Amino acid sequence: LAVAPGILFHAGVDAFSGGYVGVDVFFVISGYLITTILIEEIENGRFSIINFYERRARRILPVLFFIMLLCVPFAWMWMLPSQMEEFSSSLIAVSLFVSNILFWRESDYFAAAAEEKPLLHTWSLAVEEQYYLLFPIFLILVWRFGKKPVFWIIVAMAAISLLLSEWGWRNTELANFYLAPTRAWELFAGSIAAFAVQKYGVQKNNALASLGLGAILFAIFVYDKNTPFPSVYALVPVLGTVLLILYADKETYAAKLLSRSLFVGIGLISYSAYLWHQPLFAFSKIIWLDLHGVLAFALVLITFPLAYLSWRFVETPFRDKSKFGRGHIFTFSLAGILFFSAIGIFGLTSNGFESRQAWNDHYILTEGPQEKFNDACLLQNPQLDDFSTCRASQENLPTIALIGDSHSFVLYEAMAARFPNETIINIGKWECLPFVNDEHLGRGGCEEYQQKTGAFLDANPQIHTIILAGYWGYLSSGGFAYEGGGYRIHDDVTPTDEASFIRNALEFLARHERPSREIFVLQSVPDLDFKPVQCDEIGLFRFVRSTCLMSYREFLPRKEMIEALMSTLSRENDSFVYVETQQLFCDDESCFSMSEDGTLYSDGDHISRLGAELIVDEIERLIVEIERLIVE
Repeated sequence: LAVAPGILFHAGVDAFSGGYVGVDVFFVISGYLITTILIEEIENGRFSIINFYERRARRILPVLFFIMLLCVPFAWMWMLPSQMEEFSSSLIAVSLFVSNILFWRESDYFAAAAEEKPLLHTWSLAVEEQYYLLFPIFLILVWRFGKKPVFWIIVAMAAISLLLSEWGWRNTELANFYLAPTRAWELFAGSIAAFAVQKYGVQKNNALASLGLGAILFAIFVYDKNTPFPSVYALVPVLGTVLLILYADKETYAAKLLSRSLFVGIGLISYSAYLWHQPLFAFSKIIWLDLHGVLAFALVLITFPLAYLSWRFVETPFRDKSKFGRGHIFTFSLAGILFFSAIGIFGLTSNGFESRQAWNDHYILTEGPQEKFNDACLLQNPQLDDFSTCRASQENLPTIALIGDSHSFVLYEAMAARFPNETIINIGKWECLPFVNDEHLGRGGCEEYQQKTGAFLDANPQIHTIILAGYWGYLSSGGFAYEGGGYRIHDDVTPTDEASFIRNALEFLARHERPSREIFVLQSVPDLDFKPVQCDEIGLFRFVRSTCLMSYREFLPRKEMIEALMSTLSRENDSFVYVETQQLFCDDESCFSMSEDGTLYSDGDHISRLGAELIVDEIERLIVEIERLIVE
């Protein structure tokens, strides 16, 4: 009930849309078992914190370290440097039992990017390990007050944690999902059940046991990723599990069903199955970009034989004290922690082991242009503080101005290399388009940015070329937004008022046009609906991916409004040159992310250095053509 639904949820089986609640079932069971053991040992005077940690280490670490070790060579072969950096961080975090904190800082559990993290599922182990670390110490310290007060203290802590999770999903959703304080009540629910069973035993009540099983199944099949979680909604699977623990005597229908050999067998290897499934899915997603149908089904089937083998040859031997004594277990645990932490540190300090491969110098293997842009930035301009500005020379006044949002950033380096005798200044602000005073996607300061940019151009009449670049897809609700590895249509963006756009553009052109100045407006590159950084050669293998092309016919409707605006603007004022770039990235049938020389994109709508060079080629061609016409 805890593991199989979670695996099927990650496999994309629609019927198991709430399969992620298996983790909550797991937390309750874990809290119940651990508290039962601790109460018994404390009451009989046999409790030893060292013995407790030894048992937990035997249970958790050998197969966990085994799976982590298997992940390393595949990550080395198939991950891009940026992915390898994240994987390196996760190796350290898992080793130190804080991976839930790492993933809270990195990603939404339900986001597309999270599906490519081989160790994402260890967040729940981190919560459990934090519970194992602190709960025995807490129990020993408060046991002096008596069992009944301890019980009510746990009830109070569970209530506080539940209220915190109810507040958390409204105010800090990711922290609420990943962190122990808002998950503790689920473990405490198991602890409360342990006190009840210790006093009254497991009761036989068919109705309540069946209700408990039904509640868990209801959550598995009815909940989905939009259900606030954890919150009071989590009470359904949590209380369902508590009812099974309290009332599913072996003679009840629920117990007879769950004691069938198939369920018992899955339960026996459930920990190994849980550890195996996410790396299998994640690496398959990295290689083939998506999991559908036969592939997902095959991975589910493969998970369980692999889980059996690791249970048989890794889990079981390490639980045998005659084969591995306490000293062996603690030495092995410390060695594993140090080993994987060292690999993680090396991965971080080497930028994801980027020297593994002769990465093509022409492309930027990042999840966006920010890092590369900062590397190219030689001088900040004090007149344009608060905005991203670069110029190639402090002594010479700028002669070419590259203006826009992040789509202007990625052109700077290619422009500077192509025009070494010019002084190029790049003035940009994320998600702030030329001519558009609206604040997009929650970002402010666009109007201030445009005012400072206009004043700077007025104060520098020697600038003979202005290049305006932006993601014009923000003007309509038809563009794609890049979200940490996945894409969604901008269905939440209010289309810009067309009259306002034309008015602002005409004001800008009238203000800054000069007889000796050329103004270029760049057409947006196609915004792809797939992850282009994964379409190139990865590691030792090259995979043919049909998903690395986008239908040009499907793309056309998304650009209609923007092209109409540019056409209107051109009729009203012909003092600018509209640089069409989409033919560089599309043919009559498809838009593509690669050429024979390498990848043209760094993410779904930002071009790489190679893509930037194609656009700069076009700009240079137009400049030469304009100069020829002037001479004639």
